[in-house]
Amino acid sequence: MDLFEYQARDLFESHQIPVLAGAVATTPEQAYEAATKMGGKVVVKAQVKVGGRGKAGGVKLAENANDAKEKAKAILGMDIKGHTVNKVMIAQAAPIASEYYLAILLDRANRNFLVMASVAGGMEIEEVAHKTPEKLAKVGINPNIGIDKVKALEIVKSGQFPSDIADQVADVLIKLWQAFVKEDATLMEINPLVKTADGKIIALDGKVTLDENAGFRHPNHEELVDHAATNPLEKLAKEKDLNYVKLEGQVGIIGNGAGLVMSTLDVVAYAGEKYGVKPANFLDIGGGASAEVMANGLSIILGDSDVKSVFVNVFGGITSCDAVATGIVQALEMLGSKATKPIVVRLDGNNVEAGRKILNDANHPLIQQLETMDGAAANAAELAGK
Repeated sequence: MDLFEYQARDLFESHQIPVLAGAVATTPEQAYEAATKMGGKVVVKAQVKVGGRGKAGGVKLAENANDAKEKAKAILGMDIKGHTVNKVMIAQAAPIASEYYLAILLDRANRNFLVMASVAGGMEIEEVAHKTPEKLAKVGINPNIGIDKVKALEIVKSGQFPSDIADQVADVLIKLWQAFVKEDATLMEINPLVKTADGKIIALDGKVTLDENAGFRHPNHEELVDHAATNPLEKLAKEKDLNYVKLEGQVGIIGNGAGLVMSTLDVVAYAGEKYGVKPANFLDIGGGASAEVMANGLSIILGDSDVKSVFVNVFGGITSCDAVATGIVQALEMLGSKATKPIVVRLDGNNVEAGRKILNDANHPLIQQLETMDGAAANAAELAGK
C-alpha cells in the first residue's frame, strides 16, 4: 500500500523523524486556514501517488494564506499522469541550503534490505543512478543486525555526506530503520532530506510503501487506505478473500494459483491481438474451488460491465477437477439469471475426465469446454471480440 505524502509525513513524525509542519486540505478554504495557522510562506503540494508533480505544476510556493488559497484552487482537480488531485498538502516552507537523498527498501533480488544514500537529492534518483552512479551509495543491511550508530555512520560516509551533518543524518537513518521495521514497510524514502540555513536536517518529502501482507499486525493501517480510489470490484473481492485485480480488458480470467493465472493472462493477451481484446482481470481462487468460492469469483467478474466472456482455467491438484467442475455447475445455479456471458472452461490435472463429464452432463448453455489452454484462450478471445 502506497501512502500519500502527507501520510508519510505524519508517519515520520510519529517515529521522531524531523519534519516540518504540514496539513492536508481538500478545498481552497481549508488551504487558507492551514496556511494561516502556519504563518509566513508555505508550499502547496498536490497529493497524488505518482512522481513528477513539480514538473506538472502540482507543487507551488505561496507567499501567504491568500496566495495559498489561490494556489490550492489551481492545483485541486488537476490531472497529473492520469491521477486527479483531490487533496493538497500545505507544508511549512524552509530556507534550504542543501538537498540529499535517503531510502530503505526491500531488495527482492538479493533477498535482503538495502539502503540508498546520496548527496544528490531533490531530483529523480533514477537519473542520478544512471548518469552519476558514484554519487549513489548502496549498502546492504543484515536484517538480524539492522542499523545502529556504527552502521549508520558507515552509510553516511559512503554517501559522501558533509562531516558537519554526519551525526544528524545518521540519527535520521537509525529512526528511519526503526520505522521501517515497526511499520512493516517495503519502502521508506526521503527525497529530499534537506539541510536548512540554520544547519538542521529535515525530511522534506517522503514516500512510503507498507506491506499489506502484514496488515493483520497493524489495524491502524486501515485508516491509511485510499478508499475513494479503490475499485469497487477489488473491494468486493477483498471482502470475499479473493485475489483480484481489475485490468482494462474484455476477457474475464479465473484460475487457481497465481502462476497459472499469470500464464493465462499472457496467453489471452496473445490470442486477443487477433480480435482486439485483452484480459479484464487477475483472479486467483486459490487451492479450493468450492461452489461458494467459484460463485463469488464468477459474480465479481460478471459484475464487470467490460467483460464480454469468461475463461476459467484450472489445473486440478489438491483440489481435483471433478470438485472444480461441480463448483462451476453449482455456482451457475446459485447465480441464476445473473450469469449471462459465455464461459470457456479448460480443466486439466487430477481427475480431469470426471470433471469434464460433469460439465458435459450439466449441458449448461453458457459453458464451452476445450482441452488445451491455447485453444480455450483463443475461443474466449473470439467470443469477447464478437
